[in-house]
Order: sequence, then structure tokens, then C-alpha cells
Amino acid sequence: MRLLLLNGNTDPAITDLLAARAAEAIPRLGLPATEVVPATAPFGARYISTRAAVAVAGHAVLAALAEHVGADNPQGYDAVVIACFGEPGIDAAREILPIPVVGMAEASIAAALALAPRIALLTGGALWVPMLEEFCLVRGLGPDRVLVCGVAPTGDMIARDPDGAATLLVDAARAAVADGAGAVVLGGAGLAGIGPRVAPHLGVPVLDSLDCALVAALRRAAVTARVPQAPVVGVSEALRRWFA
Repeated sequence: MRLLLLNGNTDPAITDLLAARAAEAIPRLGLPATEVVPATAPFGARYISTRAAVAVAGHAVLAALAEHVGADNPQGYDAVVIACFGEPGIDAAREILPIPVVGMAEASIAAALALAPRIALLTGGALWVPMLEEFCLVRGLGPDRVLVCGVAPTGDMIARDPDGAATLLVDAARAAVADGAGAVVLGGAGLAGIGPRVAPHLGVPVLDSLDCALVAALRRAAVTARVPQAPVVGVSEALRRWFA
């Protein structure tokens, strides 16, 4: 199988981290042998932490998909993972591509809710808390089902110093468990692979959002039909062809 792992942030170090974590996770999770092709958003925020950055990243994700997958050559990949917890551009990508397009938040929320009636989403960056609360509410999931919590360091800071962030993450996760969460999702590209530092300190399952996205993408068999698109102007040539 062949998987496009698309980082919606523009930090290549995060892309390298995600690719390394994915290569390690696929055999550990018992998934089919897969060639992971990493890609980085061509423009936008170095690490997404605001609504404005999410909006820009949606365009960047579509532009990157048009370059790497292409409207006329989707058979080059079996699935796409948008490796960014805000999932920028995911619904638009699903409209166009006839292969599974999976996001880290959606996949990890579903996996965690299969384990417990109330879960916690734990991420980095204070601004992500209201953004993810809105993300969940749009999907009909209020705080009675998904408790969103965060630590002050942003995901890119956590990625640079995972050991230093571990204590903060453990403390936040413990508070969420005390508040009734029966499973904890470590959400965000920068938190990929941190689970083993947190899980031993909790008495509930701890899920890695990248692991969950890989499982959902590589096990998903359903293929959606493309929706006809209207012409657009002022975008990249590859993206214009995608809409044509």
C-alpha cells in the first residue's frame, strides 16, 4: 500500500517526526506493509495555532494534494492522512479524491469513544482548546462526551522537548481522568509518539492521534465518488486542473 502523509503545518521537522513515527507505528499496529510518502504544506503557518492559520492551511492542503496526488492520478496512493489536528481542508479533499482521506482528530475521537463514554482531548497550545471544543460541537459532541484540555506549550514546542513536556501532559491528563474521562487522546502532530511517556502514569487508555489516523486510513475500504467542481481562478495550476 501507499500512503500520503500530509503535514498541514509548514515545519519540515514536524514532517520528519511524523514520517518516522508512522514508519514505526505501522508494523506495531499490525497494519499492512505501507510506503509512507511524507509531504509538507507549501505555505501557511509553521505550526498552526489559530483559526486564521487553519483557514490558510485549508488552501495549502488542497494545493499540496493537487501537486502530490493529482485529480487524474489518485491510484498512486491508497489513502491520505492529513497529519494536522485541526484537519484543514479535509471535507474539500474528500469531495474531490476517490480514496480515503483521514484526519487525526476525527479518527482518534472515534477510537477513544469506542473505549469510553466520555473522553479527553489533550493538546498543546491554549488557543486550541476553544477551537477543538467548536470542532467537537459541530460533530454533536459536547463536553459531556469530549472534554478538551490543553497545556501551555504549543505542539511544536512539545515536539522539540517531549521529556520536558511530559510532566505537564501527565498532570493535565490526570485532571481530566479525575473529571470523568475514561480515555485520553494525545492530539496533534507535535505530540505524536509521546504516549509511552504519559500512559504509565494513568489508569485509562492513552491514544496517539497519529496511530488512530493510520489505523483508520489503512483499514478503510470505502471509496467515495468525486463531486463535480466549478472552475476557479487565481490558484496554482495543479489545483486549477483538479477543479477543472
